[in-house]
Amino acid sequence: MKPTIDPIHEIVRARYSQAARTALPCCSPSTTIYPAELLTELPADISEFSLGCGNPIFAADLQPGETVLDLGSGGGLDCFLAARRVGSTGSVIGVDMTVEMIERSRENASRLGFNNIEFRDGYLENLPVKDQSIDVVISNCVINLSPDKSQVFKEVIRVLKPGGRLAVSDIVTNGQLPESVRSNMDAWGACVAGALDMQDYSEGLSSVGFVDVKVQPKTNSDELLTVIPVGQPFSAIITAHKPL
Repeated sequence: MKPTIDPIHEIVRARYSQAARTALPCCSPSTTIYPAELLTELPADISEFSLGCGNPIFAADLQPGETVLDLGSGGGLDCFLAARRVGSTGSVIGVDMTVEMIERSRENASRLGFNNIEFRDGYLENLPVKDQSIDVVISNCVINLSPDKSQVFKEVIRVLKPGGRLAVSDIVTNGQLPESVRSNMDAWGACVAGALDMQDYSEGLSSVGFVDVKVQPKTNSDELLTVIPVGQPFSAIITAHKPL
């Protein structure tokens, strides 16, 4: 059963439906996010269609045979990169609420010949995934778009196997955003208004049972936090584990 549709879902869906139809990337170019060798052998129209803000593939340290879940899989780029890492004995599931993105990602998977990837229509707040069936959850600049992040965190820990891990790239802040930004609907679709304070993000994950939670700037330098203005959004890598 799908959750009650929030106006924020509709704002976000409209923005990313348009992105899928026009094939125009947003956020950072993929060539500045991923090492060049990671994108080799992918057609330019796939490798350059980036909707992310970081490289969760590196943070996830994926291993052959693992089952990976990508939250908000978009055009499928991170799923394709993950599928290479887990190999033929592993599998990847991408979940997205935007029909146009699901269609695009399925077409891309067929075109590339991947047979270990499945794309499912669904919401992050109500994942169409079985309990304790996933080794690794990844995501790239999507959780900030959810109007109910605490429910997303509950869903993530539900689907992870004991000992499973979370490795996502997302937009966070070093301090609270102004109310004028948080209430701006256009800013929600632009990955700004929904950004959590990094401490709130960490506490939200811990509150549902995650351990070893880390929220760090994408540059992996804590010194960056000393120069980021209070309330300024920035890209972070978030990692955590589900206890055994």
